[in-house]
Amino acid sequence: MGLRQAVAGAVGGVLADQWKDFYTVPTGLPSTAALFAAVPRGTNAGRGSNTSASSNIITNGSKIVVPEGYGLLLFQDGAITGFVAEPGGYEWRSDDTNSQSIFVGDGFVSPLIKQSWERFKFGGQPGSQQAAFFVSLKELPDNRFGTQSEIYWDDGFLNTQVGAVTRGSYTLKIVDPILFVKNFVPASYLQPGQVFDFTDLDNAAASQLFNEVVGSLAPAFSLYTNDPGKGNRITKLQQDSLGFAQSLSAAVEQGYQWKSDRGLAIVKTAIVSIEYDANTRELLKTVQRADALAGSRGNSNLQASVAQGIQSAGENGGAAGLVGVGMASGMLGVGGMQQPVAPAAEDPVAKLKKAKEMLDLGLITQDDYDKLKAKALGL
Repeated sequence: MGLRQAVAGAVGGVLADQWKDFYTVPTGLPSTAALFAAVPRGTNAGRGSNTSASSNIITNGSKIVVPEGYGLLLFQDGAITGFVAEPGGYEWRSDDTNSQSIFVGDGFVSPLIKQSWERFKFGGQPGSQQAAFFVSLKELPDNRFGTQSEIYWDDGFLNTQVGAVTRGSYTLKIVDPILFVKNFVPASYLQPGQVFDFTDLDNAAASQLFNEVVGSLAPAFSLYTNDPGKGNRITKLQQDSLGFAQSLSAAVEQGYQWKSDRGLAIVKTAIVSIEYDANTRELLKTVQRADALAGSRGNSNLQASVAQGIQSAGENGGAAGLVGVGMASGMLGVGGMQQPVAPAAEDPVAKLKKAKEMLDLGLITQDDYDKLKAKALGL
C-alpha cells in the first residue's frame, strides 16, 4: 500500500504541472527587505492556479516577472545557476526531468514515466530542488547606528583627540547580489517564506553588520576630519551626509571588507546627534572664540574693547587708570593694533645753535636770544 500511495502521489504531482505559473515578488514586503523567495501568483490564463505543483520545482514554461528595482537569482540544488538584473517577464525553460510538463509540448509518455520513476526513488518527492529568489537592488533605508559611550578619534582641525556619543542611520545597497548570497546570507533564509531584512532584530547576520558599523565609527570620524578636501571641520559632519557616508564606507571596507567579500556598500548617512564630551565642548568654545577674533574682525573687536577700557578707566581711576590701560594694551599686541608714540625730546645744543643762526640773520633780537638760551639751559 505504501508503494502505491507514493507512486500515486507522484503521478498526481506530475499531472498538476500542466498549469504554467507566474512567479513574482510577495505582497506586503517592508521597504527594508533585502532577499526573499519568488512566489507563484496568477494562473493559467485565468482558468485556475497550479496549487498542486511539486514543492521546490519550477514548472517548465512558467513565467517569472522581475519588477523594477529587483534582481532575480536562480538556484538548482543550492547552487546559483543564473542572475537577471533587468526588469521584465522571463520564461523558465529547463531540461531537468522534474521541470517537464506533460501538457505543454514536452511530450507525454516519456516524461511521465521518467518523473514517476525518479520520484518513486525519492519517496514520491522530486530528486532535485529549483528555486527563484528576488534580491533588492534599491537603497535599503533605516539601518541605524549608535554608541552607548564616547568614541574617540584624532581630529585634524582641533589637533587633538576628541570624543562624542553619536547616533544616526544609513542606507545600504547590495552592489553584488551573488557575493551577498554566497558569502553572507545564512542558509536558513534561502527557503520559501523567509525574508532577509537588515532591520530585523532577530536577524543575527544583520546584527553583526550593526556591530561592525559601530566599530568603524571612530576610524570614519578620523578619516573625515583629517581629509583636507572635507574642510577638516567636525561641525560639518551633520551637514554632509554623502561625504561622511564615503568615510564610513571606506572605514567599514578597510576593517570588514563589506564590498569585496559581501557585495554591500553604505550609500548615505544621516547623523541625528553628536554629543561631545566635556573636554571637547570646552575646546570647541575656545576655537569658536579664536575664529571670531581672527583677522580684521578681531582687530576691530580689540580696538573697541580697549577704547571702552580707556573710557572706563578715565571715569573711575583718573590718570593712573589711563596709564594702566595703556600698559595693558601695549602688552597685548593682538591684531596689529597701533599705539600712539610720544615725540622725542629736542637736543638743547641744537636749539641754541638754531637760535644763534636766527640772531645772526637778524630774525630775532639779542633779548630774544638770551631768553631762548636761558630756557634751553634751564636757567
